[in-house]
Amino acid sequence: MQRIDVNIVNPFLASVIDVLGTMAKVQARPGKPFIKKDSTANGDVTGLIPLTGERPGTVAVTFARRAALEIAGRMLGETFDEISEDVRDAVGEITNMISGQARQGLAAQGSSYRAGIPTVLSGPGHPITHCADGPILGLSFATMFGDVTVEVCFGETTTDARLRA
Repeated sequence: MQRIDVNIVNPFLASVIDVLGTMAKVQARPGKPFIKKDSTANGDVTGLIPLTGERPGTVAVTFARRAALEIAGRMLGETFDEISEDVRDAVGEITNMISGQARQGLAAQGSSYRAGIPTVLSGPGHPITHCADGPILGLSFATMFGDVTVEVCFGETTTDARLRA
């Protein structure tokens, strides 16, 4: 059985709670971390961001439809009833902020990562393809508008030539 590394979990737990609370005034209650076994999204809209550095990785932040609409609406001061380009942009920005804060937490532990540009995927049951070969750590959060799930996957070896040298 694979172990879940709290050194990875804790920065992501803290960043989700902080970003959703600060940017959208939404309380996120974390569930128990888990190892995800498939590529199907646990929601309707996902921000996916690649990481480079010590090891290759990917961060995915998936929102239930209503959670995406309400959180984007609170961030932008608007009301949304469909997954529009504005909602997709907000999901990408939230993913970027969560990844950025979590990377700061990882850096405090001595691990350095850089993020690529977020991609936003949508549709019920869409697949999430992680760019690394390691286990996929899942973190679920309950909000008043539905679930938000974060997936974090790090590979076993570095892809950054500067760090291998």
